[in-house]
Amino acid sequence: MTAQPLTIGVIQMSMTDSVAHNVAHAIELVRNAAGRGARLVLLPELFENLYWCQVQREAYFANAHPVEGHPFLPRFQNLARELGLVLPVSFFERSGQAHYNSLAMIAETGEILGVYRKSHIPDGPGYQEKYYFNPGDTGFRAFPTAVGTVGAAICWDQWYPETARAMVLQGAEVLLYPTAIGSEPEEAGAIDTSLLWRRAMIGHAVSNSCYLAAANRVGTERVDGHEQTYYGTSFIADYQGEVLAEADRITEAVVVATIDLDAARRFRAGMGFFRDRRPDLYAPLVTYDGRTKPR
Repeated sequence: MTAQPLTIGVIQMSMTDSVAHNVAHAIELVRNAAGRGARLVLLPELFENLYWCQVQREAYFANAHPVEGHPFLPRFQNLARELGLVLPVSFFERSGQAHYNSLAMIAETGEILGVYRKSHIPDGPGYQEKYYFNPGDTGFRAFPTAVGTVGAAICWDQWYPETARAMVLQGAEVLLYPTAIGSEPEEAGAIDTSLLWRRAMIGHAVSNSCYLAAANRVGTERVDGHEQTYYGTSFIADYQGEVLAEADRITEAVVVATIDLDAARRFRAGMGFFRDRRPDLYAPLVTYDGRTKPR
């Protein structure tokens, strides 16, 4: 069966310290993308608030909520149902005594198809996520949806080729990465990672012959005396690594691109990347030191 062309929308937005404002603004931007034909729309990581992981404060654990009875996920479920689109939504999840950086994959029916919990958790100046988040326990996921099979991971996951490969092996035809990334503090070298960030993901698109999109926040945020500027540059790339649509470093944006999943599928088969894999030789990948498999 031939797939219809699919239009993807990527939201680049600035956040405030008001959850109500951020959620309402995100809904407005999703409507904008849908009005331009998007049937799959990606919002940034933890768009509900300022990126509080700049600092370690017990008070910010109050931002976490269970999926059941969540304060804003139902609004996005209703939005997906109304607009007939697939909507992955990032949120801070509480489950029992655990806390996760999570993503709910919402179908065009409004149903939550499942939850992915961020696997790779960073810990460094300005990005102190290990204080807040348990390592994800869902494994990497590819969600069959009405618009194709969608793989979704979260921010730091995007630097790991194993993440992308695992999702595509499960059938993902589009890879999505909601993100919160920007300036590095002086103690971390004050480097600008924007080009590295994009190159890493374009490499995943090429080596997996797969479409890929990343949504970042933009603007300067101040949290408890700490300041960080997020560099935007959200983008959509095709299966050969060409950037189809992109945002700049300083402004909010809704970027859209129309993709051809059938063309990508043919190209992927013809390139032979998956035909010529040698899983029998990859044992070092499931170790920390290249020799000893963790117990």
